[in-house]
Amino acid sequence: MDTSRLTPITHALLRIVAGLLFIEHGTQKLLGFPPSAPGHPAPTVGSLLWIGGVLELVGGLLVLVGLFTRPVAFILAGEMAVAYWTFHAPQSTFPAINMGDAAILFCFVFLFLSTAGSGPWSVDEAIRQRRLSGRTA
Repeated sequence: MDTSRLTPITHALLRIVAGLLFIEHGTQKLLGFPPSAPGHPAPTVGSLLWIGGVLELVGGLLVLVGLFTRPVAFILAGEMAVAYWTFHAPQSTFPAINMGDAAILFCFVFLFLSTAGSGPWSVDEAIRQRRLSGRTA
């Protein structure tokens, strides 16, 4: 079975779902929605947690629509690496125990997007198509 025609679709779906999930993490940190577990206070402006929330909300929106995907995804991959090594790794060697498995997965999804680009159904692709059609006219 030839699945190559599905690759662009799954590429776009991966980007869209990663963006939506990241927006949720950003709104949780910055806006308190959805509510965090008890004992997780709102971050103070300028703290690492607040900066992470801003990156997750704004970066998630940009990834969702596929705008500036490569540089934004590279920055978000770095954020997830910092989050893992700063907050999760000191708790335990094992990601399943230190609750860092999502940070690792996000890091590598964003590394993929930083090299592969946004794929179809994105603003980046619409801009690229418009530039190409302008050259042929």
